[in-house]
Parts: sequence; structure tokens; C-alpha cells
Amino acid sequence: MKKILLFAMIFVFGMNVGTGNAENLVRVRLENFIGETNKVDFYFSGDYFTLDPTLILEEGVNYCLTVKNGTLYIKGGGVKQRVDEPFLLVPRDYSEKNKVTLNERPYLGAMEFQLENKHHIRPVNQLPLEDYLKGVVPLEVFPSWHIEALKAQALAARTYAVSHLKEDMDDTTFYQVYGGYAWNARTTKAVEDTKGQVITYKNKLIDAFYSASNGGKTENNTNVWGGDSRSFYPIKDDPYDPVHPWEFTLKKSQIDLTKIDFNIDESWELLKEKDSEITSIMKKSINRQGYPGDIVILSIPKFELSNDRFSSDRSMKGSIEVEFLQRLLDDTILLGTINLDNVNLNRIRPMIGGSIFKSYYIESLEDDGTKYTMKGRGYGHGVGMSQWGASRMGEQGKNYKEIVQFYFPGTTITTLPVTK
Repeated sequence: MKKILLFAMIFVFGMNVGTGNAENLVRVRLENFIGETNKVDFYFSGDYFTLDPTLILEEGVNYCLTVKNGTLYIKGGGVKQRVDEPFLLVPRDYSEKNKVTLNERPYLGAMEFQLENKHHIRPVNQLPLEDYLKGVVPLEVFPSWHIEALKAQALAARTYAVSHLKEDMDDTTFYQVYGGYAWNARTTKAVEDTKGQVITYKNKLIDAFYSASNGGKTENNTNVWGGDSRSFYPIKDDPYDPVHPWEFTLKKSQIDLTKIDFNIDESWELLKEKDSEITSIMKKSINRQGYPGDIVILSIPKFELSNDRFSSDRSMKGSIEVEFLQRLLDDTILLGTINLDNVNLNRIRPMIGGSIFKSYYIESLEDDGTKYTMKGRGYGHGVGMSQWGASRMGEQGKNYKEIVQFYFPGTTITTLPVTK
């Protein structure tokens, strides 16, 4: 902890950070891009230093950071030694000339490498808020969209980030997608043209939620996450959202065991599901629910929706049953069943995948005896701003302030700093 605090002090006071102050620094855990790995390749451009006086690293040299027996090691350019955790790379001056490149993706600012669960390396990028946003906006929307929609996205992203400054955010959709120094000229302009602007309600920051598409109707925060209902997240028709209909099918029977000869050595490798895209997600979900080892999906005997719906017409609950085989480390094979009966859909959707089961705005779920077919509208939770709707509003001549007011009614655009 002392090293992390020292690192923050060095970063704030030891460098020329012209875009912000201590409150405007963001820490981002690189989980989406890096994943779970015990090896990270990196090099840096510019003048960087570490807190280890015995370790001298050179610009442009390829280094490899690895984990062995719960310890970090660095190798490259004649260097081969153990390093203390967390391992820090800090630029002497903050600028676009100083970059750390991880697995061929560049990042501005400082980089901290933490040891996670004694097995994995977790890089944490620290940089000023405004430059963080320049790496967020082009990944959250299409840079070719109308500039006013890009500005609205910049405000939503900045407001959300400032609301979570005290946390270590990550680069996944759980917070905001972040691609490092993956800047685009148009989205950069949108960030710079709205510098410091955030969305507030009664002089306090809102979370400024957004999703790709609400399917033509916005959703209230309580219906998605519980808690107190917020007036700036009303349920109302959205004439600008392009609806985005979606559909997927899921076969009831995935593997016919009667056709598998378990007497041959490669019998397990021959077990292939019919809907591999969905079942690959389903298998990971089953692992997380306490079933270790290799999983294959046999069948989905039940998949239903309850008749209960929110006032937004989004579905509330459903049921699913999954039969599977589980292979343990000693090659023991067990038959297992997951049965979720009349549970909230937020327990079922992750088993199928949010990019397939795109929203809870479900129009139908049909069972023809051999497969299930689900049809719906929208992409995401539907709370707050529809990104596609904002794009349409921009095309129709609305400016970013009008877009913000439509999706967050009753709020005010304020310039930092504000009460958190």
C-alpha cells in the first residue's frame, strides 16, 4: 500500500500533468484486454523509471514480465531478475510521447503491474481523466457518428468516470470499455469541446448510465438494479431509438450420448455441442456456479419466461434447466443438472451471453419441441441514454445539450468540480 500511495504522489507531483489534478486521475485495471495471464510483454517510449534503484530499463527494448511461484520476474535487454510487487513504470513527464505498450497496445501515463491471486499479472493504468475519456469514447460509439452525439457520449462517460474516481475501474463493460491510446480525431474533439462538463441533478453527479439501444422505450434504474427510483431515469417511449430487433435459437438436445463410444480414449473430445457459441458461455457459467473441470452441455430440457413484466414491458423472471457432463481432474465423469426456476432473468441471461440474449425487452419465446426461439428489441439495460438514439438525434439537428436533456430529463450540465 505504501508503494501505491508513493506512486500516486510521484505521478501527481513529479510530472507535468497539464490536463488535470489529483482529483482528475483515473486508475483502470486492464481486464478485458489482458485477461488472466501469467505473462505480459511490454516496451515503452520516452523516459520512464521504476522505484527499484537496481533496475534500469531502456526505451524501445522488449521486456517480458512473468509469474513464477507467486513471484514477478522481468526479462529482456540483458535484464533478468526478480521484481517486487507491485512493479511500477512511471514517466518523468506526462505527454503523448511517453507511452507503455502492452501486447502491442499503447497506453499513456503510468503503469502498475499487480500480482493477482499469486498467479496472474494485472496491469493498472493511471492517467488524467480527459485522456482516459479519449480512450473510452471511440470504443463506446462509432467515431463516424454525428459530432453532437459524440459530445453527449463524452459527457455521459465523463460523468460516470468522475462518479467512480475513488475506485479502480476496469476496461470492461462493467465500467466503460477503454482501449488506451486508441484515440480518434473526431471523438477526441468531442472530449476536448466538452472538457470538464458533467451531468448533475440538484448539484450532485448522476451515474449517467447508457446502453447501445433501448428498443424504443427507456427503462427505470430500479427495475434493473433495485434501489430508489431516480426521476431522471423515466420509463418513456423513445422515438429516436432504431429499436434493433434481435433473435436467437437454442436447440433442446445438444449431444446424443447414445452415439458416443466411451470405450475409446478420445471419446470426450468427440463430444461437440450443436450451438457452440451459446454453450461455450454456458459452460463457463456452470464452472462459476461451483462445478470445476471440463463441462459439456447435453440438453436444455426447459427454457421459459414468466408472465410478469415491468411497466416498461420488459420481462422479469424465467426458468431454465441445463443437463451436462462434468469431467474432473482424475478423469471421473459426473452427470449434473442446473435448474433455475422462476428466477430473475439477470441470472439466466449471463448463461446465454449478453451479446446473444441482448436485452430483457423480449417479444416472444417459442418452443417447437426441438428448439427455443427468442425474439426481442434493444441491446443493453435501456436505462439512461440510448447511444443509437443519440446518434439519430444528432442527425436530426439536436445538439448535445438537447440529447442529454431528453435522456436525463431534469438534469443540469455543470463544469467540474462538483459535489460527488
